[in-house]
Amino acid sequence: MRSMVEGYVLVVLRSPDNLGSLARTPPPPSVVPLPVPGRKGLARESCICEKPASMPDPRIIHIELDEATILWRNADIEQERRIAIFDLIEENLFKPMRAWEAGHEGPYRIKLAVDDGRLLLEVADQDGQLLEQLILGLGRFRRPIREYFAICDSYYQAIRKATASEIETIDMARRGVHNEAAELLLERLQGKVETDFATARRLFTLICVLHIRG
Repeated sequence: MRSMVEGYVLVVLRSPDNLGSLARTPPPPSVVPLPVPGRKGLARESCICEKPASMPDPRIIHIELDEATILWRNADIEQERRIAIFDLIEENLFKPMRAWEAGHEGPYRIKLAVDDGRLLLEVADQDGQLLEQLILGLGRFRRPIREYFAICDSYYQAIRKATASEIETIDMARRGVHNEAAELLLERLQGKVETDFATARRLFTLICVLHIRG
């Protein structure tokens, strides 16, 4: 005869010395004790809850421009800077390879500066701890930066007095220069930072802002 009492199996042992006595036998290891409704202090099945590992997040969450580098800017350039930063933070792909391989999988804070014809790009984790510094020569960017400034200046003047078709023509030329510069930046970042075209395009706008000398 068997019955369930407080989650244990009761077995009637019939032996010559102890006929009819009850012996409480604990369940085998494979049996999980079951709780009895309305009773306290009963065994329950354990639950092991592990904290999930943080997911990789290869993106920029904050970008800073070296204010010492920017010597002058007008309202139009300031507007370009604000839009580029807003769009960049809103959506971007940025994976610095050395930091990534060292186990720092984002998100990142970056700082841009120009020094002696080179772009200095500091990469930090979300707490501000510096992870690495990238240095890119900007010699190949001089022409696209110069062309971009010239076309932007024409564009800002055109939107005040030109016709819609003239503004559209200038804007198409501006986008063309911008796109070529973004492709060049992707090429220069290859092997150092994994990013996409849209992110490179906005980074180039900020590089141009750092080149303003008045």
